[in-house]
Amino acid sequence: MRSLEFWKAVVVDESNFLGGLVALLAREGARYCVIGGQAVNAYVEPLVSLDLDLAVAAEDLPRLEDALRASFRLERFAHSLNVSLPGSDLRAQVQTDSRYAGFVSRAAPLSVLGVTLPVAAVDDVLRGKVWAALDPERRPSKRQKDLADIARLLERFPNLRTQVPQEILDRLL
Repeated sequence: MRSLEFWKAVVVDESNFLGGLVALLAREGARYCVIGGQAVNAYVEPLVSLDLDLAVAAEDLPRLEDALRASFRLERFAHSLNVSLPGSDLRAQVQTDSRYAGFVSRAAPLSVLGVTLPVAAVDDVLRGKVWAALDPERRPSKRQKDLADIARLLERFPNLRTQVPQEILDRLL
């Protein structure tokens, strides 16, 4: 079974949300990249996740928000646009936090959920995970997942250890 078929069976994407989202991004000419847990999965042994986090070039965001609203269920939050579609357990979060916009220019194509997508550079992925792990407003269970993702990245890329604050390294022991 190919990874896309496996992913669709595990996650339940009967409405082909992933395919529709990727097609919309291409049609709109949006410059974007995968960040978060799926980006971690692109660099290390993957874990199943129902989230697909994206960063979008800042100038593409207003136009993309309108296009997403026209095709999908869209909820706006303080730092993200949450995108979903009935018939799929997958949820996409488009970051609106400007810190992530620069990740797009350094992205490279990698396999994500069995599809080749632009993925943030590994050091940018780590940076985003550090930001998330240090966010006091983030749910504790999400911060624990961020710490696990940081640990997974550091096991594969030990040279990135110098980019992780000591307070996080202490929590990984």
